[in-house]
Formats: sequence, C-alpha cells, structure tokens
Amino acid sequence: MATSASVSSHFAVAPRGKARPLALARWLMVVAAMVVVIVLVGGITRLTESGLSITEWNVVTGILPPLTEAAWAAEFAKYRATAEYRFESGPAGMDLAAFKFIFFWEWFHRILGRLIGLAFLLPLIVFAVRRAIPAGYGWRLAAMFGLILGQGALGWYMVSSGVGQTDLTDVSHFRLSAHLLTALLLLGGLVWTARDLGRLARDPAARPAPLTAGSALVAGVLFIQLLLGAWVAGLNAGHAAYDWPLMNGQLIPQVDWSGGVLWTLTHDPFLLQFLHRWWAWIAVAALVWLARRVRKADRFASVAVHTAFGTMVLLGIATVMSEVSLWIAAAHQLVGALTVAATVWAMHSDGVIRQNARAAN
Repeated sequence: MATSASVSSHFAVAPRGKARPLALARWLMVVAAMVVVIVLVGGITRLTESGLSITEWNVVTGILPPLTEAAWAAEFAKYRATAEYRFESGPAGMDLAAFKFIFFWEWFHRILGRLIGLAFLLPLIVFAVRRAIPAGYGWRLAAMFGLILGQGALGWYMVSSGVGQTDLTDVSHFRLSAHLLTALLLLGGLVWTARDLGRLARDPAARPAPLTAGSALVAGVLFIQLLLGAWVAGLNAGHAAYDWPLMNGQLIPQVDWSGGVLWTLTHDPFLLQFLHRWWAWIAVAALVWLARRVRKADRFASVAVHTAFGTMVLLGIATVMSEVSLWIAAAHQLVGALTVAATVWAMHSDGVIRQNARAAN
C-alpha cells in the first residue's frame, strides 16, 4: 500500500520556476466548462426520459453505439425489459426509431463523462511528471479526479435503480439528486481551485482563499434550492402545475400528508414544486447579499451572480408556464450550473477580501 509520503512524491514540486499555476488554472477552467456542458446534457437526458435506454455499464465497450441493425435490435430488447418500457413508453407506442433518439442522449452523456475523465487525468499526469504542480495543490487535484471517478460510479448507481427486477419507471430521485449535486460540487471545486491558482500566478506568495462564514451560509441556501430542483426533476414534479405565481389556481397547493411528514416532504410533487418556487426567493436574497458584499473588490463576480440567478428565475417561471418545454427546462438547468460557477467565484472573492483585511491589520 502506498504511503502518504510516496503519494505526495508524485506531486512534488521541483524548483519554483517549474511550477505552472496559470497553465493549471486555464486547464481547470476548460474542465469546468465541460462539466457545465455535461450538466446540460444530463438535463436533456432526464427530460427526454433517456436515462434507462442503456441498461448496462460497459466502460470500454460502451464507447461505441450499436453499429448494425442486429445490435440495435438487441439493445432495444434489453430496454423493453425495463419497467419504463412496459408501463410507459411501450404502451405509448415507442418504436426502434424513437428508441434510437433516447439512446443517443444517454450514450452522449456517458461519452462526455469519459471525455471529462480523460481531459482531467491526462494533463494531470503531464503536470505531475513535469513537477509543475505548485506545493499544496497535488492532493486537491487528486481529490477532484477521485470525485470524477465517483461520479461515473454514482451515475450507474442511479441508472441501476430503474433496471432489473423493479417496477420503477424512473430512476430514484434521491440517486439523481446525488449525481447532479456531486457534479455541481466538482464544478465548484474546479472554479475555486482555478481562482486560487490564478492568484498564485500573479503573486507567488498568495495563499488559498478561505471560506467565510457568510459564503458558507449562502452555499447552504443555494444547496437546498438545487436539491429541491433535482427532486422536482426526478419526480416529474414540474408537471404538478402550469400556472404562476399560483399553483392550479391556489397560492398554497393541496397536499396529501397521509404518507407522513417525511415522505410527503421528499415525495409529494405538489409540495416539492411549491417549495422549489418559494425557496428560490430566499436563495435570491442570499445571492444578492453575496454579490453586493464583493461588488467593490470584484465587480465582474457581482454582475455574474446577478445575471445568472436572474436568468435562472425567469427560465424557471417559463419552464412552468410552457408546461415543461424541453429546451426551456434544459436551459434552466444549464443556467443553474452557471449560477453555481458564478456563486463560487464570488465566494472565493469574499474569502480574498477577508484574507486581505486580516493581512492589513
């Protein structure tokens, strides 16, 4: 078993001149952009009910889609064994052409996951071999790669909830939320680390920015909103009501509490859409506070946060009133990822402000 010292040696830094913090920062931002894209594709995969179209997890052989009609027929036969086909898409009249459409989105989603893994691992190896990783960042980069690997396993864990001996016609919304939120955690880690490395490139004496208590609170508020959104998506709760600001003509929807408080809070589509709608305004208040807090020191971050959450709110309302239009709902998820990136950017700036204030005292 490798010791911590032996592992650290792989990320050891040669003389200071070999460190390449700016190159690493740019690389991490490229990977972050790829994560934003896969979050978008993941949203499309969910909205088109494509997630269960591939019933196996073949890391190597799954790279290529079916290339012959016989291969397509075999994949379609596997899908027809799922509860989703037996109870929903089959009775709706799905044919092979329609199956190929949903298969594409799930296959594309998985391919993007593999590409992100390679886009992270290969440069990481190159930077490590050249000893270009600044001191203190090796473990952080290794942890993010571990998170990427975990995302792949978590994605299959999610899909497996809807295949095999089950009557579920969708994947578990708990597993879906874990898969999505882990991707957004990775996105946040990439942005934060890229910002740290960018500062280090400008000032070799710069230290990593601390997380302030205020920023942590904002992150917690945003986490709840993202969790509610993931549950709304996983339970198709966006279809619970198509009017706004009322829900089916009522300010507070009728909720069936017969299953118990905990079950209702985590499963009832009417309640979850209601909570997602109105917790959004608490999230908006928290994000406005953060944006104003960093405005003088980092105006770009402040503008980015305001623009992102404003667009996300408008797209959320449009998603409901369009009866969950595919492309509007997908854009809502895309801007949700951008909101996370902008928020982390502002949180990092908030940490730098506190760090500089302490240094000045």
